[in-house]
Amino acid sequence: MKCWVKTAAAIAVSVSLAGCGLFSSEETVEPNPLVDFEAEQQFQQLWSLSTGGSLGSKFHQLVPSIDEQQIFAVNVEGDLVAADLASGRINWRVELETPIGGGVGAGNGIVVLATESGEVIAFDTTDGSERWRYQASSEVISQPQMNAELVVVQQLDGKITALEVGSGERRWSYDSQIPRLSLRGTSAPIVAADLTLAGFANGKLVAVENASGRPVWEQRISLAEGRSELERIVDIDGKPLVYNRIVYVGSYQGRLVALNPGNGQVVWSQDLSTYRGLAGGFGNVYAISDEDHVHAFDARNSASVWSQDGLQYRRLTTPVVLGNSLVTADADGYLHVLSQVDGHFTARHRVSSSGVQSDLLVRDDVLYVLSNDGRLTALKFK
Repeated sequence: MKCWVKTAAAIAVSVSLAGCGLFSSEETVEPNPLVDFEAEQQFQQLWSLSTGGSLGSKFHQLVPSIDEQQIFAVNVEGDLVAADLASGRINWRVELETPIGGGVGAGNGIVVLATESGEVIAFDTTDGSERWRYQASSEVISQPQMNAELVVVQQLDGKITALEVGSGERRWSYDSQIPRLSLRGTSAPIVAADLTLAGFANGKLVAVENASGRPVWEQRISLAEGRSELERIVDIDGKPLVYNRIVYVGSYQGRLVALNPGNGQVVWSQDLSTYRGLAGGFGNVYAISDEDHVHAFDARNSASVWSQDGLQYRRLTTPVVLGNSLVTADADGYLHVLSQVDGHFTARHRVSSSGVQSDLLVRDDVLYVLSNDGRLTALKFK
């Protein structure tokens, strides 16, 4: 295991890590230097705004969210901002003055976030007025997800909890058994009309019935192997992907797996270690390994289409599809643009010297980036 991965993923542990170099210079790995290439595309900045604070140093995924014509973002200090999607003009701001653990989820006229103490709070998207609160049993550090009826949050203690959109009352809770040692982070669930799909630190993907919270099926994505507890981590930290009616999910020190969403049957699997989410386009599934190699696999049969290792150890975000391109950001604040066809670099743009750790967001061919200094920027290709 590369010790830089433990730093990048901020592993939460109950044993000492001093011996593996986390607190020393041992096994220091430098990120790949930026390579020269002839740019084929350029970004144009549409607008930029400040949330009023930073994202902190705990590797929180404070991902923004869009509902209708507004975009919502939060910083670690508890400043929630609603801005016009087209102009970036701030419509309203709420200052909670409490540390935030996860990003925001928006829809059905509400925007939902979670504090570090596990309190889930919903606000009206029109004016920021508070609608309801719910106290979860542990910290929520992934983005809340929702459908027309439910807000679903995934908790650090291995639970997913479904709350009524209108009232915040709990409809059900599903509890998984989590190992003693895992990455600091959780996957965000997929909430469809009838099922919620969630990946856990035990390496399992579970489908839960939205009406009752009853588990419909579960599938083991990875088996814990190795002598030490560190080697046996098989965490699913990246959000699963639904692409062409198939569910794709990756795990740390495990596999990339394609499944039938109806019964959980494995369609194909590929050895790959990742703690990021996935993207789909051009008939491919795109994944970033724990060494920051970008891979494209044929979505039908797992065949390798291309691989790009020029961004090794640059601590990349989950990739997103933007037009004909694939985009990811790194810890130095650069956006890297790759061709979906063969993975060659087509553009590079530095959005912030503070770096980017939150996943990117795309809507209508516009890219939204929340940098570590709490600045939200909208860009598109010229």
